[in-house]
Amino acid sequence: MTQSTPPRFAFSIHATDGRARTGTIQMRRGEIRTPAFMPVGTAATVKAMKPEAVRATGADIILGNTYHLMLRPGAERVARLGGLHKFMNWPRPILTDSGGYQVMSLSDLRKITEEGVTFASHIDGSRHNLTPERSMEIQRLLGSDIVMAFDECPKIDQPRDVIARSMEMSMRWARRSREGFDSGRAHAEGAALFGIQQGALDEDLRLRSAQALTDIGFDGYAIGGLAVGEGQEAMFATLDFAPGQLPEDRPRYLMGVGKPDDLVGAVERGVDMFDCVLPSRSGRNGQAFTWSGPVNIRNAKHAEDNGPLDERCTCPVCATYSRAYLHHLVKSGEILGAMLMTEHNLAFYQQLMAAMRAAIGQGTFAAFAADFRRDYRASKG
Repeated sequence: MTQSTPPRFAFSIHATDGRARTGTIQMRRGEIRTPAFMPVGTAATVKAMKPEAVRATGADIILGNTYHLMLRPGAERVARLGGLHKFMNWPRPILTDSGGYQVMSLSDLRKITEEGVTFASHIDGSRHNLTPERSMEIQRLLGSDIVMAFDECPKIDQPRDVIARSMEMSMRWARRSREGFDSGRAHAEGAALFGIQQGALDEDLRLRSAQALTDIGFDGYAIGGLAVGEGQEAMFATLDFAPGQLPEDRPRYLMGVGKPDDLVGAVERGVDMFDCVLPSRSGRNGQAFTWSGPVNIRNAKHAEDNGPLDERCTCPVCATYSRAYLHHLVKSGEILGAMLMTEHNLAFYQQLMAAMRAAIGQGTFAAFAADFRRDYRASKG
């Protein structure tokens, strides 16, 4: 009996509870359970973690960064070495961002035109051009499974007409991204392409963006331009309408989010996918996320605490090491401290996603979310 070839990309919704959804994305390199959290592997590594340890936390997919990888070691080099999956020993799906956000953040080092962006490398000052077509080429060379369209992410406090012009250019870039993706070999090699909705906090601009993207047609749709300093209340107010403007039968990906309570609130509003550096970056800096809220392991009160970081957590760190030991490692600047704190945080995020998937499937998501918010505020650090 021959096994059928996994689909290039297929999204199925298994259950809904209010606007929250749980489902599965099927790709050639494996399934992605949604809601999904993607650890960020900026430079072909999730910092302080081996790839097999990242998988052991429950992660189905990770994120790679086009901007950083194009500069070092270079997309062509990664391709010659067998692609990003082989290069970093991660055989499962990888989503790559388009490079647009990082380039836009280099406000003193870049120039934007209709063609694309010219920028100076933050590493050595060398000049580079990034266009929708080049972004598609780089992501194909890396071997990305989910490719992101090239877009501009303007500062959220810009005047509405500036936001509108930026969104409209991003939609023109989205069409060029679609054409560049289709003319390359990425589709045939099993990749999917996601478009990115823009429009800041403006409902009408978001709707126009969603309509333009839907007309072009993508495998999935991201909500961009949030988690850039607007605050949780404004972000949630935008998520009250933005996900519903996107196709219901495709995954909805909220880029760059976020804190655990951000994730719960966004899933309530119909989001399926997330990525954020917060669990790994916070871990390296001595902050742990727990079911009772954030814990600053540097605080002196943990110096003689033999208890685990989180009694409800099932990760190896909580099963093996005490708060006192982690306090010592982090205060001493030991590398193991960053490793263990990161491992716990990534495991906690995956446990949170699994709990949300289960609650949606059981029709108890509202009660789960209420209990989570009550308990998460309990920590005093």
